[in-house]
Amino acid sequence: MGDSKLAERFFDAATDLLRQVRDEEAEAIAAAGTLIADTVADGGRLFAYGAGHSSLAAQDMVYRAGGLALMNLLAVPGAVGVEAPATLGSALERVDGLATAVLDTSPLSSGDLLVIISLSGRNALPVEMAAHARELGVRVIGVTSVAYASQTASRHASGTYLKDHCDVVLDSKIPVGDAELTTENIEAPFAPASTVVTTALLQAVMATAAGTLADRGTEPPLLRSGNVDGGHEWNGRIMREYGDRIFYLRS
Repeated sequence: MGDSKLAERFFDAATDLLRQVRDEEAEAIAAAGTLIADTVADGGRLFAYGAGHSSLAAQDMVYRAGGLALMNLLAVPGAVGVEAPATLGSALERVDGLATAVLDTSPLSSGDLLVIISLSGRNALPVEMAAHARELGVRVIGVTSVAYASQTASRHASGTYLKDHCDVVLDSKIPVGDAELTTENIEAPFAPASTVVTTALLQAVMATAAGTLADRGTEPPLLRSGNVDGGHEWNGRIMREYGDRIFYLRS
């Protein structure tokens, strides 16, 4: 099979997943967007954490043109993306107690909101993070593939998954294994779509949050591109107004 056909198959698979998420997760997207808008309006802070490659979707919401300026990245040392050694992040996801230590030393407090992104939702870190965040009075939006809960075993002592500790769950619909293509002459499945779908899902949520704030008569604190005229001036105003809720400006 030629490369062009494989590329077409991947685009078709990703497009089908995007349509499925759009159609089946509309209610959850609306709920998540409303929860974010409520948090902004009530003076709360926004944070996002992504485990492994899920960190890409978390980082996509932070300090970017067209995004809410208030979204901050919650960093777990050694488990942000695929830092070298890449295998360390995977190992740390299975360590009990790490999430609690991270949250207890973070700026998060009651009334804030935390987006937790974990494709499998089965490892100790995202499960513990969601459960402890709610104990602290933090609202939690979980982004995961719910299919993992029925096809894999939890790695948390409670036997639960990320989806079990959230105020709103967004199901990315990604099949277990996160690879969309197979072909006769390649033994392993390949071409993961989780980053494409999860990022789109969360941007839909952020768009909903911005629209909800606007409908209530509140200007959503959005950032503009620094590469358009007037962008830096616009962003400077937003950051002055909301500086006490923006943590990525600090060392």
